[in-house]
Amino acid sequence: QVQLVESGGGLVQPGGSLRLSCEASGSIFSRNDMAWYRQAPGQQRELVASITSGRSTAYVDSVKGRFTISRDNTRNTVYLQMNSLKPEDTAVYFCNLHGISGDYWGQGTQVTVSS
Repeated sequence: QVQLVESGGGLVQPGGSLRLSCEASGSIFSRNDMAWYRQAPGQQRELVASITSGRSTAYVDSVKGRFTISRDNTRNTVYLQMNSLKPEDTAVYFCNLHGISGDYWGQGTQVTVSS
């Protein structure tokens, strides 16, 4: 059974930084594509960043140049480094594993950007 556990969210001032982590278990992590999504109140969940098993990355336009997704296959962990945070980045951030048997999600971690 695949489990994803996120950590690293919190309250940060505009312009600040946070690093989210997502540790996976129950799957051959290195073979799976991983992604971070976010969902703000009253809005649909949106894809923020993704990284393939081959380490190719992609980002939504609104975070390009500010966010960096990476993975450490020795730790079964994917990261999202978020810099120059803006109030509009406020949302619950979810880790996603896209595997052969389907998509798996973490429980989410709250990121709040406010002064």
